[in-house]
Amino acid sequence: MISRINTISGLNKRDNNYNSNNLNRLKQDAYIDFLKGLLRRDLKLEDNEIANLLLAFKESDEKSRIAFSRWPVTYVVQQLERNLKKKPMSNDMKKLLKVALKWRQMNQQSAYWGSDIEKVKVKLNKMVFDAENQEGLIAPYLLPEDTFGIAVNDTVNKLDGEMQNKFYELFHIFLKASSSKPSQKFLKDSSSIIDEIGLVQYKKIIHSFLELLISLKVTEVRHANGWVTHEFLKEKNNILVKGMIWSLSKFHDSKTLNLIAQTAERCFKKIPGIGSAAAAVGNACIYVLGNTRGLEGISQLSRLKLKIKQNSTRKLIEENLEKAANKMGVTTSEIEEISIPDFDLKSGRRVEIFEEYQFIIEIDNDGVVKSSWIKPDGQEQKSVPAFVKNATKLNDKLKKLKASISKIKKYYSAQKDRIDRLYLDDKVWKISNLEKNYINHGLVSSIARKLIWEIKINDKWTSVYFKDDSWYDIKDKKIDVDPDTDSRLWHPCNVSTKEVLNWRNKLEDLLIKQPIKQAHREVYILTDAEISTKTYSNRMAAHILKQHQFNALANLRGWKYSLMGAFDNGIDSEIATIDLKAHDMQAQFWINELNAEDAMNDTGIWNYIATDQVRFVTANREPIELLEIPPIIFSEIMRNVDLFVGVASVGNDPEWRDNGGLPQYRDYWTSYSFGDLNEIAKTRKEILEGLLPRLKINKIAKIEDKYLVVKGKVRTYKIHIGSTNILMEPNDQYLCIVPDRKPSKTPNNIFLPFEGDRGLSLILSKAFLLADDDKVTDKTILSQIHNK
Repeated sequence: MISRINTISGLNKRDNNYNSNNLNRLKQDAYIDFLKGLLRRDLKLEDNEIANLLLAFKESDEKSRIAFSRWPVTYVVQQLERNLKKKPMSNDMKKLLKVALKWRQMNQQSAYWGSDIEKVKVKLNKMVFDAENQEGLIAPYLLPEDTFGIAVNDTVNKLDGEMQNKFYELFHIFLKASSSKPSQKFLKDSSSIIDEIGLVQYKKIIHSFLELLISLKVTEVRHANGWVTHEFLKEKNNILVKGMIWSLSKFHDSKTLNLIAQTAERCFKKIPGIGSAAAAVGNACIYVLGNTRGLEGISQLSRLKLKIKQNSTRKLIEENLEKAANKMGVTTSEIEEISIPDFDLKSGRRVEIFEEYQFIIEIDNDGVVKSSWIKPDGQEQKSVPAFVKNATKLNDKLKKLKASISKIKKYYSAQKDRIDRLYLDDKVWKISNLEKNYINHGLVSSIARKLIWEIKINDKWTSVYFKDDSWYDIKDKKIDVDPDTDSRLWHPCNVSTKEVLNWRNKLEDLLIKQPIKQAHREVYILTDAEISTKTYSNRMAAHILKQHQFNALANLRGWKYSLMGAFDNGIDSEIATIDLKAHDMQAQFWINELNAEDAMNDTGIWNYIATDQVRFVTANREPIELLEIPPIIFSEIMRNVDLFVGVASVGNDPEWRDNGGLPQYRDYWTSYSFGDLNEIAKTRKEILEGLLPRLKINKIAKIEDKYLVVKGKVRTYKIHIGSTNILMEPNDQYLCIVPDRKPSKTPNNIFLPFEGDRGLSLILSKAFLLADDDKVTDKTILSQIHNK
């Protein structure tokens, strides 16, 4: 052994040549790899041999930075750990370790490429502490000082001695959380200590840590060399928090699981130029949620799957959902359905009694989750009753209800998205299951009862809707159904145009605002050109999109896409994909880079991309002819792609041209901003045609081709129904009005037949603004209006 160390030391010449062909480096690498393999074994080394190895680690830095960067000091410490299980630490070894802990080499993680040098320090500190103190005391562990670490250290420091000791013991266990999932030993050891602390006390303390983590902001770290980096948690704290999350595997209560889900959301939020804030911690949250008792953890995973954008994370969530589904003998789709909490809602409404007052939570017709106080006389009261504020128990009850409201909002939004995607699953339910998990579910009923469904009677699908605890067809004829009757979500592709129009009129007469676009859903039918090309569609090709916006939207719709950048070594194309498991195929949207004038961000990602073909392929990636694609699947995929283009196109940005944009592509901006309407815009036009006669601006507004034309007091304005951009007559001068980032509100008392069309709301708000253009106060808008 010593001869091998000497051989390596002999190679450690002052040579910092990092060239991979450097002969000296190749020899160093070979001997270090040999030493690493050797030290993984139980060599039963003597103290003097371990001392020589530690000194060799120090000397490796002094002689050659290349060797130091990979020197396997972690395995040396493991040899010492094995020895200490058999015999106490000698005084000589204790003295050496105390000196070693002060070495510069133990305090320069950035220069060390091997295992975490901080981990080595923690282990050596613990060994020295254990050797010097009486049995029963645990070596203190102070978290590295970031915002989180300072707060945790402060909390633990205020605990009494015995409790403090227990947390230090847990921290040393948490620091071993380096694998993808906890070992049984980890769970057993941590669980035993938690039991000694007390379940209630432990949860209270850990909940406060998670609440801090959820609210934690990314900080800028300025280095001596002028570099600025962004930090969420120090690396060591990442590992400790990961272990902390794993320790919550033994808790299955709603508050703990909700905090874990919120922690996952926070940890997967991206830091510009870096990626997820704390992916390892987020993955630990997914593990705990996927392995909890009951269905609440699964419900949280189902919601997170729709929120989190990273492809690898979504895959991990899907694997956990599939694992849980297999345990219960159901499909992934079914377990997502049965795991949705109802929050004690009945048909979207919940009433809680506070003495003679009522606190009401409800989801209104617009899909807004609201709360209100009702006085004993039946009148509404806007503020919280004084007796509730002054009574601790009642105030605590109200806090829990407000927390429920926050969760209801998240779940309502998630369920809308999930149901909107069901068309791609070709889902069919027995009517008994549909009624149980959708129609009569406390939360989901607020969505399902506003939708059109189909039931199979005598091998024929009949369109129905649900009211007054029964099913009715479009003519309000009551339909009796057997519990085993098949049912499915209604889609306009399956019925005639006449029936579609009849349903639109029916829902409007009933003032039903659909949570998802269904009766007014766009339908995409194969064109002659697509039949000719056979295996691909160019319908959505040749558009210029903002890449980051496209990526975010594609991920939210369940597609997988990797950002393209200047670092891709000549790769100038990418494919956005979505797996259609129910049909054993994959849809593809081909994308090309747009390398124009080095239009990229600070991390080398292209700002813009150009769209290309839409294709469908088998599981073996063989092309499928478009005529073989089920009409609903083709329509839904093209609708997705049209949505990507409609939202992410530079033509939708009113400032793109004026801010420089890409000069050579300004013709595209103009043609898109004021060009032909896509299918989404055509639907928007149909809504406006029905809506306009009921608006107070109907005498000064009209629809002409692709514009809503509004005659103001000063000028006449043409609002494009697709892009929402504006031209002013008589010279078609462009008017730039930049909407704020808040969700656009529809003017009061205007009924819209479905939720979620921000473009329609923007058009209406612009129309009402410009109808009274003599009252506009915004200087930027005024200067354009009067610049004739």
